[in-house]
Amino acid sequence: MRAASDVGGTFTDLVYYAIDPETGVPGPVQVAKADTTPPDFESGVMNAMAKAGLAPVDLAFFAHGSTVVINALTERKGAKTALITTRGFRDVLEIARGNRPDLFNFNFVKPSPFVGRALRAELDERTNYKGETVRPVDLAGLPALLDMFRREGVEAIAIAFLHAYANPANERAVAEAIRAAWPEVAVLASHEISREWREYERTNTAVLSAYVFPVANGYINRLERRLGEAGFAGAPYMMQSNGGIATAAAAKANPITMVESGPASGIFAAAYLGRKIGEPNLIVLDIGGTTAKCTLIENGHIKVSTDYYIERDARNPGYPVQTPVSEIVEIGNGGGSIAWIDAGGKLHVGPQSAGARPGPAAYGRGGTRPTTTDANLVLGRIDPASFVGGEVEPDWAAVDAAFAPLCERLGIGREELARGVIRIANANMTTALRLVSTNKGHDPREFALMAFGGGGAMHAVALAEELKVPKVIIPVNSSVFSAWGMLLTDLRRDYIRTHLIDVAPDRLGTIRAMFAEIETLAIGDFAQDDDGTVPRAPLFEYRADMRYQGQEHTVNVAFPLEAEDPVAAASAAFHDAHEKRYTYRLDTPVQLVNFHLVATVPVDKPEIAPRVVTGAVLADAVRGTRTVDFDQHGTHESTIYDGLRLEPGMEFVGPAVIQEPSVTLPVPPGRTVRIDDFGNYHVHVLSV
Repeated sequence: MRAASDVGGTFTDLVYYAIDPETGVPGPVQVAKADTTPPDFESGVMNAMAKAGLAPVDLAFFAHGSTVVINALTERKGAKTALITTRGFRDVLEIARGNRPDLFNFNFVKPSPFVGRALRAELDERTNYKGETVRPVDLAGLPALLDMFRREGVEAIAIAFLHAYANPANERAVAEAIRAAWPEVAVLASHEISREWREYERTNTAVLSAYVFPVANGYINRLERRLGEAGFAGAPYMMQSNGGIATAAAAKANPITMVESGPASGIFAAAYLGRKIGEPNLIVLDIGGTTAKCTLIENGHIKVSTDYYIERDARNPGYPVQTPVSEIVEIGNGGGSIAWIDAGGKLHVGPQSAGARPGPAAYGRGGTRPTTTDANLVLGRIDPASFVGGEVEPDWAAVDAAFAPLCERLGIGREELARGVIRIANANMTTALRLVSTNKGHDPREFALMAFGGGGAMHAVALAEELKVPKVIIPVNSSVFSAWGMLLTDLRRDYIRTHLIDVAPDRLGTIRAMFAEIETLAIGDFAQDDDGTVPRAPLFEYRADMRYQGQEHTVNVAFPLEAEDPVAAASAAFHDAHEKRYTYRLDTPVQLVNFHLVATVPVDKPEIAPRVVTGAVLADAVRGTRTVDFDQHGTHESTIYDGLRLEPGMEFVGPAVIQEPSVTLPVPPGRTVRIDDFGNYHVHVLSV
């Protein structure tokens, strides 16, 4: 048995399948959902397994993605953390950057650093920008610092020295000294997390990683213990933000890599499926119970960068996390997003969410405020008879009570308010989709929209109409797509090393030597955390952050060392990428700033099996009709199809609704749906 679980804000998803021991042929993929159980998230994982009748003792492979790291950061529930830095640089963490997004707000208040000034300490040391040790670290004052940290109840210590990305010797000496003198405290040095320049970003990343270190380690340890007690003989793999999995030991050593683990697996699953069905250009949308995440895949390539922030929005600069993360835009809009009215009488949806408990009002668990899910139920888009897979009977009295105060204040009826809630939720998501497409020089008409998550199918067609995307794809098992993606990912580590060098033919030898040095490090790392379950012979992909000389920021492109002329090929790729992103190119020398080596170890993956064709006809999948409000398309008596009985080759035109136990796809009038060989739904969005 091979399984994967994804802990979301509302539900914990489980995907699993068996492999025939004699033939090696994988069986059908099966799924289960259970409520997320904060703060003991591992209980939700075990509940999902119990619900599925899956015994951990039967598992040969288990991958897991969790929100525990991002939750600890956003809810400020990490460890009490201290920082040791170079003398004179104690306040780098607080000075931060001046390029705040809300530049003309005179009431702007800079976000407070995760470590207050009282716990930011200095040691005398210096390394220059060339990586030369100008002054070895003076450890004489370290014992007194540690005594002070003990008195203050410090649980984790971050170390970030100037230019440690170029030479970490001084950082390494301090980390070793602390671990010897105080084994119980968590210690993380910046070079263990990032070897990329920019002092503030690297320092903040080290601090945030130390901040979540005890929480993440405690969670993974509890998960391992619960699985072990249930008979699981192996070790779980943890999903990372870069789209790969890592051993539990590697994840515990650098937990910040899990900051966006759930969304990353869905993105890579989308790319994998896109290649299978001939759709390499995708706008990807994942709508869960709490948030909506989106990204763009071009020619099958997923952009991974270290330009990631938590809590960044139009007014808040947020906090940088310099770890490889799949480029995503995330907003607080999901099925559980709450509708509310501000002091000026304006209707909003999100970012507050009803979460798993109490959940939407219709769940009957004490929810008292209307949510996006409630609005879809009111408009007939969700079938009351199969609400939450038929496990919950909608609490209409609670829905009426939740809508009543807003209806009274706005002077409108329940259905009109529900339409407004859906329109605003869609507008919020459309804005996010534009950030990854049109705002970066991509024409949405050249892409398909692949939507998944519990709410992806519900909103996808309306969003595609707004963006002029020609086709919507709803994949099989879309409600647990991110968990399924964890079964498709490889072990992956990203190595990014800042080393400025001109991209010129006479520097190719130095460029090759730098990549070779990083390769040696990667091979050693994979060998070190070898648990014997998969071979550890990594494959390498060479990339680089490049810029025109004199520029500040970079563009990431492939650096094809295997090409006949790697320098010319990389330069051409950079010019093209720069022009697409910024609309111009320069006749100026090009500089390589960051070497980026992607090291992966392939793992066995389930083959996507074509859906069986039984010879059934479309009428066999019809469950009846229902009145559905399609907003601007009007209210129509719509055909209801059982998605589990639709077969490849079937085709029909809306108004219709496709229903599965945890997926609902409204199809407006005039939109054509086709079922492909694997059972995915293709909705052709025609002109209005």
